[in-house]
Amino acid sequence: MISFVEGTIEFKAEKFVIINVAGIGYKVFSNPEILSKISEKGANVKLWTHQYVREDALELYGFLHFAELELFETLITISGIGPKGALGVLEIAPVDTLKKAIASGDTSYLTRVSGIGRKTAEKIVLELKDKMLGKGVFSVDAPELREEADALDALVQLGYSQREAREALQKVPKEIVGTEKRLKEVLKMLGRK
Repeated sequence: MISFVEGTIEFKAEKFVIINVAGIGYKVFSNPEILSKISEKGANVKLWTHQYVREDALELYGFLHFAELELFETLITISGIGPKGALGVLEIAPVDTLKKAIASGDTSYLTRVSGIGRKTAEKIVLELKDKMLGKGVFSVDAPELREEADALDALVQLGYSQREAREALQKVPKEIVGTEKRLKEVLKMLGRK
């Protein structure tokens, strides 16, 4: 099992990066969110990896943080969720937010992923809720998650990408509460660009 890959970037594409490790190029798949944080050719990088083995393929999936890898590996244990679906889930929100949403039983985050419908989202919550609570993730009030989801939806409706909207919302100070107030702050930040 390959636990991590550390080396120089040889090539970066939309869905993968090729990392040169002592003269061997490893193709590591990831989501665009993670890949956007990786430098261009020639830079050093370390990715935590999961080696996915199928009859017809041997693939590496990479993550910048160990917590992302852990959640990915937990998601793919669920019947019907493959690596691409798990990557999609990791792209929609930060790991802590996803864990809180699952612990709270909020499926709205999960249904935003292409290929994950209401039933699959409910299955993920059903199978992982107790695991999240057992790992010290506390269920939060649904209004906090609902406000975040509403603000994200509003920004997407205004034409911002999911990634832009999510990154901007993460920069809003936690003391600013309420969907409207958070949206106003995000729009101020985005307007300065």
